[in-house]
Amino acid sequence: MPEMTTPHTPSPRLIIPALGGPYGTLSAYAEPLLRFVIGAILVVHGLQKIFYIGVDHVAQGFAQLGYHPALFWAWAVALTEALGGALLAVGLLTRPAALAAVIFMINAVWYTAHRGGFFDGDRGCEYAVLIGFVALFFLIRGGGRLSLDRALGWEF
Repeated sequence: MPEMTTPHTPSPRLIIPALGGPYGTLSAYAEPLLRFVIGAILVVHGLQKIFYIGVDHVAQGFAQLGYHPALFWAWAVALTEALGGALLAVGLLTRPAALAAVIFMINAVWYTAHRGGFFDGDRGCEYAVLIGFVALFFLIRGGGRLSLDRALGWEF
């Protein structure tokens, strides 16, 4: 999507003009890089639940939070993170994957904010807030120019 400007909006003047060239060159890659990194972070979190922590252990935590059937919810979250993250990373079915991440992050914020406040070091919600808003960005914007959605010529 093109940047929204009006004909009378002047370009900002860079404090260090020499950075204009690198900024201009790299700006086309900033959004796909963000999409890839957020997807990769979600993949790692999902795989951690499946292979390191163990879905049965994750299910115990969900049961304590009142989610039933807990094993179903543990698998749903782990697979949403792992598979949805992979889809986000490559920009395939970007909006549905981002929607799933937004829904799960809203839920994560709800529970972590009650448990530990805002800061992640106190088991708070800052990680979930950040992931949720980045996912919301891709829900609104889609996969972008360097995505499989765009390469295949489709978007939701």
